[in-house]
Amino acid sequence: MTDPTLLELFQRLGVVTHGHFVLSSGRHSDEYWEKFRLLEWPRVTQQLCERIAEYYRTAAIEAVVGPTTGGALLAQEVARQLDTRCLIAEPALINQGRELRRGFTLRANERVLIVDDVLTTGLSLRETLAAVERYAPNIVGIAVMIDRSGDNDAHQFGVPYHALLTISAASYAPQECPLCTQGIPIVKPGTRGALTG
Repeated sequence: MTDPTLLELFQRLGVVTHGHFVLSSGRHSDEYWEKFRLLEWPRVTQQLCERIAEYYRTAAIEAVVGPTTGGALLAQEVARQLDTRCLIAEPALINQGRELRRGFTLRANERVLIVDDVLTTGLSLRETLAAVERYAPNIVGIAVMIDRSGDNDAHQFGVPYHALLTISAASYAPQECPLCTQGIPIVKPGTRGALTG
């Protein structure tokens, strides 16, 4: 479901830009959602995290986990509002994926909420789930600020899922990208090392 108020806010803050982009997944898109345009406004971030916290207020969450970097910042604020602890899922040092490092640990059956910023392919969330599942907690749910997958993959995680804003944003495999065919210059924002086909 789209929320016109949220969409207007994100557009006003410059979260949404249009052009030709390589996403962190390696896919191409004609729009990019830069969460840091949102995160640079702590009061706005606090208010949006409050929406997530309110959704899970009665769920007795014992830990909130977020993948670096944007998800970790949101997880910190959601954990603060739920008066619980925050853990960070960082890129694994040896293998692919993510892991809890720096002494972070979970107890078996501990009630955990996973929080992230933008869902496109779900890779960061799947990696975070894998890192958390090693501890056999009770994963109460996953919450994201923006689901740009168009809700196509909302059930891929096998746990309850909630997004503040769901939009349909086209993305293309590099070899099928119409923007490349048109010769539109490409930009590679973000931090995960995607190839620019």
